[in-house]
Amino acid sequence: MSDSGFDIGLDDASQAGVFEVDAADLSALAAAARDAGLLVRRIELDGCQDKQSLLMRLGAVLDLPPGWGRNWDALMDALRDLGWLPAPGYVLLFEGAGQLHGRLPHELETLVGILQEASAWWAGSDVPFWAFVAMRASTPQGADR
Repeated sequence: MSDSGFDIGLDDASQAGVFEVDAADLSALAAAARDAGLLVRRIELDGCQDKQSLLMRLGAVLDLPPGWGRNWDALMDALRDLGWLPAPGYVLLFEGAGQLHGRLPHELETLVGILQEASAWWAGSDVPFWAFVAMRASTPQGADR
């Protein structure tokens, strides 16, 4: 059992991947990931108006090295390296993906594909690489009744 009271196996690279979750789940996932000793980064996608602002947001939150290229290929290369963020595993928590999907559906689809490829690549080295994508905002209690 972890410090947070539950263990969902985030240290298992063979189970890692990209998963859609509710925004309300992100805090619990962050706590479980930290308990598992994984590096956690929260990335707010709301407000990204185009591909460049999306890539700049990713670069800033992931602290990508200067001159990383700011394109999809460069992002893929960076996610397969992460040498500047040494950790036994990685968890990326994406907030506001529903808003991004409404504005830039193709860009979100490309990002998810890159995250899936990165997760598979890291699994080959037995390093968990998870991405949790919150498409829906949290629903206030009682609002769905």
